[in-house]
Amino acid sequence: NEIIGIDLDEEIDEIAAALSSSEHTRLPVYRDNIDNVIGVLHFRNLASLLNKPSFSKAEIEAAVTEPYFVPEGTPLSTQLVQFQKSKQRFALVVDEYGDIQGIVTLEDILEEIVGEFTTDPASSTDENIVRESATSFLVSGAANIREMNRVMDWNLPTDGPKTLNGLIVEYLETIPETGTGLKIQGYPIEIVSSDDNRVQTARIYARRNTDAATGDPV
Repeated sequence: NEIIGIDLDEEIDEIAAALSSSEHTRLPVYRDNIDNVIGVLHFRNLASLLNKPSFSKAEIEAAVTEPYFVPEGTPLSTQLVQFQKSKQRFALVVDEYGDIQGIVTLEDILEEIVGEFTTDPASSTDENIVRESATSFLVSGAANIREMNRVMDWNLPTDGPKTLNGLIVEYLETIPETGTGLKIQGYPIEIVSSDDNRVQTARIYARRNTDAATGDPV
């Protein structure tokens, strides 16, 4: 697979042009070839560089974060859990020889999972709700709460925010990080992915405490 990244062995003008035209939020940075990767440049650090009249290769190196590697052939479900545990969203895939074969992101995995379950009744009724197992669902933060209650026969509160993201943020009074757990109306909820301003995806389990009102974070 073609990997788009930044080669620090190129001239600084070429690097600057590539950075300014990039549509990616994360870019691997390497020397000579992708197997010599030195780090990953995040958009927020890229933006600070591009706001300067000029910048050096040393500044690019200082702005990168340590690369995160995953073995080729790792099951999607396993990698989803690993992303959550490590609080990562971007990984370089390596083969048994340590050579880089491609890139995988948290968003890629979530899209694949949604695709795998497109024949499920829940996903065919509402694309924001995907059955993950017999006891859990992956739900978009944009999902409408009333629609969730109707489709899944749930009983989430509807007297406040209209979306799952709004409900979670109101309850926690902050935008949660990936991996945060909470319980609302007896439903255990785990944040699968979030960014700086919203919950993107959450995992909701079948309600365990039928008499619970609003629980505490777990």
